[in-house]
Amino acid sequence: MTHCRRLLLLFSTALLIQAVHAQQGDTRYVPRCIGFWNLENLYDTLDGPNDDAEYLPGAAKQWNTERYERKLQHEARVISEMGVDVFPDGLVGMGMCEVENLAVVEDLIHTPPLDKRGYRIVHHDSPDRRGVDVAFIYNPKYFTLLHEAVYPLRDPNDSLFRTRDQLVVTGLLDGDTISVVVNHWPSRFGGEKRSLPKRALAAKLGRHIIDSLQAINPNARVLYMGDLNDDPVDPSVRKFLNTTGDKALATGSKLFNPMYDLYQKGIGTLAWRDSWNLFDQIIMTPSLVNATDDGYRFYGARVYNQPYLRQDEGNYTGYPLRTYVGDTYQGGYSDHFPVYVILVKPVK
Repeated sequence: MTHCRRLLLLFSTALLIQAVHAQQGDTRYVPRCIGFWNLENLYDTLDGPNDDAEYLPGAAKQWNTERYERKLQHEARVISEMGVDVFPDGLVGMGMCEVENLAVVEDLIHTPPLDKRGYRIVHHDSPDRRGVDVAFIYNPKYFTLLHEAVYPLRDPNDSLFRTRDQLVVTGLLDGDTISVVVNHWPSRFGGEKRSLPKRALAAKLGRHIIDSLQAINPNARVLYMGDLNDDPVDPSVRKFLNTTGDKALATGSKLFNPMYDLYQKGIGTLAWRDSWNLFDQIIMTPSLVNATDDGYRFYGARVYNQPYLRQDEGNYTGYPLRTYVGDTYQGGYSDHFPVYVILVKPVK
């Protein structure tokens, strides 16, 4: 990212903070932040029932307790700092993917400085062959869990297909009912076009989940988040999930994707061969964009790409600082930058 772009983002963030906390007549807007992050292979060091041989002591990666704990410390720091410039308690909720099991998420939320927040976890084991799952953590001070469910993704033409479930979490955010759907869509392994049908299936499943929630409540507030392995402009997201980057067009079943504008500006969450992708997205129903009541509504979206999360030298300067490149240990954070959205609610 260029120096000018970094300055622009810092200036924009300063304006945002002023605007969110500004008084408009008798109305004050209170912000809340909800995020998502691909944690890049957060495996423990124990031999589990899944295919985790790559991340066992003695394997080529030489994964061990010291490296595991360092990764936990790194990622706990990032999560603890996200959104604190907008809201002092930071993230009230966060979706995540590439976690091996419930135990690693428990280790993460009990790692300083996250441990003092008292996050709670929603997690279910997925049938993914690599044994990685999605999960959601939330701060019970602000979010009260009401319901959780998982929707498996199946391919009727491929009985051997196994991937991550889509996790649906519904709760009260300061009294407002909000549903969060956490995803990790099938990868581009084998080529983008060849693998697209799998992500189209994931998008159709997501569309079914959102339609079901809107059938119960046409004004349902839903955040659909995840590593979609596609960009905001790709058919799986734009066509099959039915999204738009234009707030004015976000009505009925048309979802608003705030990551579209970021992508158009060249901002991404991961890089490959000198090209940036924005696979990590948080998409929302129109009720969060064009709210007519006093509930939470969308204010802004951010890619959290602080300098310490970026590689600062070599051919990959500016890329996310990873834990591994191949089997070579880098001691970084993740191959993805995290993202978050800011919701605001008027308080009379």
